[in-house]
Amino acid sequence: MFKEFIESDYTPSNPGSVKVHYLRISVTDRCNERCIYCFPQDLGFLSKKGDQLSFEEMHAVVIHGAIKHGFRDFRITGGEPLVRKGTLPFIQRLTRTEGVSSVRLSTNGTLLGSYARELKEAQIAGINVSLDTLDPSLYKKITGGDIEPVLEGIEECRKVGIKPIKLNTVLLRGINEDEILSLIDYAAERNLVIRFIELMPLSYTGKISRANFLSVYELKRRLEKLDTLEPLDTRLGQGPAKYFRMHSRNAIVGFIGALSDFHFCDNCNKMRLTSDGFIRPCLGNHLEIDIKGVLRPSPDPSGLYKVFESALQKKPPEHSFRETYQPGRAMTAIGG
Repeated sequence: MFKEFIESDYTPSNPGSVKVHYLRISVTDRCNERCIYCFPQDLGFLSKKGDQLSFEEMHAVVIHGAIKHGFRDFRITGGEPLVRKGTLPFIQRLTRTEGVSSVRLSTNGTLLGSYARELKEAQIAGINVSLDTLDPSLYKKITGGDIEPVLEGIEECRKVGIKPIKLNTVLLRGINEDEILSLIDYAAERNLVIRFIELMPLSYTGKISRANFLSVYELKRRLEKLDTLEPLDTRLGQGPAKYFRMHSRNAIVGFIGALSDFHFCDNCNKMRLTSDGFIRPCLGNHLEIDIKGVLRPSPDPSGLYKVFESALQKKPPEHSFRETYQPGRAMTAIGG
């Protein structure tokens, strides 16, 4: 479906064997924004209240499933995780859990101003903030929300000393192409890292086309005409981004190319826990394992261990985005 319009400087390879140690925990499928690439207009996908895992159940998954299998790094996602009451105490509990090395947060940033100091005190290991433009009117067009609380939240996180703060920008050809250099400069001036992410087929059938898909490969070529991009050997976190330093702008730029990078899955170290109780071994594969049966009416430690073991064994070597992939669940339901 996508091969015909993907340009890439990568060649296919056989994925390597990587230790999976990173769990992304979606605490809610609700969000206070309506991003055009993430949140469907039809709200029928939203889970019922009774299907949502409690924070106690999520913690049981962590201690009896994830940690027992060597997971050490965790990210709290949504939806928008901070819209769910109790998310901050859950983060505080998670960072104090024996066996947990790091807890990070992905957010749209709209509520960060209210939680920044408490997140710092909770020893959050980093925050990723979605930011696709600096233009207020375009921001509203893309997200349905207002940009000011987001920018204020970023500044508050900087003020209290949260590091690192990374900006995530989804590439939308014909929509936010002209915003790229402004976003890079904004990040560089504040010593933030910015990552550019290819649009993925996770919300609408037919959403990706020549008209709106912009590959990180194409963007990288554009930036190389303007500046020297020096590859950085170090991984800045647990994700798949490949990082470069732009010399004249003194900016650190990351590229996340699930479609154009044919090595994208080689070093995948993560699985996902959805807010409604499914382990998803791969974002770009429909396979999900229902974990609620070993959580209710009360957590079964042995059962949780076995379900996690099964999920790890079923983790596919590569995603299916480049084939005839059709989204089964919206991104906000799977977890960012």
